[in-house]
Amino acid sequence: MSAAVRLRSTVSQAVGGLPRQFWWLWTSTLVNRLGGFVVTFLALYLTGDRGFSPAYAGLVASLFGLGSAIAAVGGGVLADRWGRRPTLLAAQLGTAVSTAALGFCQDRVTIAVTAFLVGLASNASRPAISAIIADLVPAEHRVRAYSLNYWAINIGFGVSAAVAGLIAAHGYLALFLIDAASTLACAVVVFVRVPESRPESRPEQRPAGAAAAGAVAAEPPAGLGTVFRDGRFMALVAVNLLLAVVAQQGSTTLAVDMGLAGISAARYGLVIGLNGVLIVLLQLPLTRAMEGRSRTGLLVASSLLTGWGFGLTALAGGSAGFYAATVAVWTIGEIMAAPTMMGLVAELSPARARGRYQGVYSLSWSLASFVGPAAGGYLLEHAGGRAVWGACAVFGTVAAGAFLLLGRRPAPAAAPAGAPVAADRAADTVAAEPAASTAGA
Repeated sequence: MSAAVRLRSTVSQAVGGLPRQFWWLWTSTLVNRLGGFVVTFLALYLTGDRGFSPAYAGLVASLFGLGSAIAAVGGGVLADRWGRRPTLLAAQLGTAVSTAALGFCQDRVTIAVTAFLVGLASNASRPAISAIIADLVPAEHRVRAYSLNYWAINIGFGVSAAVAGLIAAHGYLALFLIDAASTLACAVVVFVRVPESRPESRPEQRPAGAAAAGAVAAEPPAGLGTVFRDGRFMALVAVNLLLAVVAQQGSTTLAVDMGLAGISAARYGLVIGLNGVLIVLLQLPLTRAMEGRSRTGLLVASSLLTGWGFGLTALAGGSAGFYAATVAVWTIGEIMAAPTMMGLVAELSPARARGRYQGVYSLSWSLASFVGPAAGGYLLEHAGGRAVWGACAVFGTVAAGAFLLLGRRPAPAAAPAGAPVAADRAADTVAAEPAASTAGA
């Protein structure tokens, strides 16, 4: 079999068998990320173009993160109460308006407040998108669907990061306006092509995709209290927070450490750019290779690759090539973890509370964006790089052990046909079962 035939077969197996509505959602995500310039270049804009201090740029980034943290939970609640589609549309329209407004802001207070609003609006869409995928895609294909969505995010990020520098050369305002326009285009695609997928209390009211995904009839309503009392799920969120704190070092502490090692900003850009390149190249074949594997094994392996990939940075010295090798290691861990975790969260979530569950899971990433850069910077300054990267290795190892413990709990007996599936029952079955098949239908 020729390489071209094998490639076509791999692509067909990776993308086949998913609902058409999912592909419209995927397209909207790609369009949005292709124009996602502002967050990546916000600190550079504030310090380089506007002349503000690094401390003020850090404050603005923190306020953006605060808005994201609030939106993670609030967006999840709205996705369950108001609906996935209205929440997503409102978040995208709000993001477009606030992003465009940020480009025109002049004084420090207005910039800070508007950045908070951008974070609030943009992150409110994440729980809704994750819930729509869980509603529309059958359980056996969800890992593959989340993997493809993650792939679109990284394709868009890679292209936007490369193009943004050229656009910024003609003025940063263009970045804000194009970013806003891409988000507006994303909202148009959702409005025209993506249906409301929230399961209703009666089976006949439920969209076909949601029924195929295994939504449960007459499932009792679940509030945020239900989510926070779900011990197995909250343990998963806590473990993910550990890994997210480690992952945050790639965009913050790593740059400083490489600078201290005498490596230029241009070389740092090439090294960190390897992360996006590898995700684009390897996401589909690795997802295929993960088919039928133990979910617990995948999460353990990804935790060790992530933690020890960053840990190996302690040995890099002044070698950009060694830094690039460490990026390759933790990127493979990231590729394995992202779709597996998203599929796991979808399975843990009762159908009528998927937005809340996805929101609380997203909260772990928002909290990591607060804790990670600050903790990494403090440790680097006061204890040195070896302490930072050693801590990353420890966190990855602890996370791997936690996944092993979560996976040891035996699955309960199967529920009677048509019986409601409570969150704790779904939690019992998760880590002990192998990952869902990713084969195309």
